[in-house]
This record gives sequence, structure tokens and C-alpha cells, in this order.
Amino acid sequence: MSIFGNIFGRIFGKPPAETTTADAGAAQAAQAGVEAQAAANAAAAVAAAPPQTVDIEAVLNDMASKNPQKLNWRTSIVDLMKLVGMESSLQERKELADELGYTGDKADSAKMNMWLHKEVMRRMAANGGKVPANLLD
Repeated sequence: MSIFGNIFGRIFGKPPAETTTADAGAAQAAQAGVEAQAAANAAAAVAAAPPQTVDIEAVLNDMASKNPQKLNWRTSIVDLMKLVGMESSLQERKELADELGYTGDKADSAKMNMWLHKEVMRRMAANGGKVPANLLD
């Protein structure tokens, strides 16, 4: 699973929509004759259902309240990754930057980190997350 997929999964409890097992299951079932139609109908029903809305702020505040460290997840990608129980090394963040399409200088880690935080929040919002507007700017 992707790094973003891991972050997303730990907050939402499932992978982002573009990597759900329903999509993979529907593709496999397409090769199985009669079962393909049933799987396609089920996949269409899942796709037609509105995405689950998750209050990102509430989930992360709850995680932070149970964490012994004081982590500033609102502005720090490092702290956000730590809060959800992930590796937050520079290498891991560079891999996340590649995954999310960062085109800036990865040697400027401060600028990259700010971009990563905003992009992770934007992508969570795009996948059914309720993210406060001040975290999307």
C-alpha cells in the first residue's frame, strides 16, 4: 500500500476510494462469467453510495488525546505521521512527496513538509474527509 494510503487508512479505517478492494474484486470477477454481472452490480452500488464522511479534526484530536507525546498534527507532516503510528523519516517523506507528485526541491525539507501536509489534507478532503478550511489553505 502507498504511504498516503497508509495515512488515510489509519484515519478512515479503510484505504482511499481509488485503491479499495471492491475495485480489485470487480476487475477479477469480470473474468468469471455469470459472477461478473453480480460483482459489477455490487461495485456499481458501492460507487453510487455517497462517500463516508469522516471528521478528520475529531479523529486526529482523539488520537492526540491518547498519545503521550504532544504532537502538532495541524501543521506538521512529521507529527501527523507519528500520530497515526507511521515512520516519519526524511526518506519516508521524500517517498510520500514522489507519490503525491511534489515537483519542488526535496532538499528544502521545510518547504516540502509544508506542501506535504497541505496535500495530504486536500486528498483526505477529496476522499470523504471533513477537513477544516484553515488546514486546506
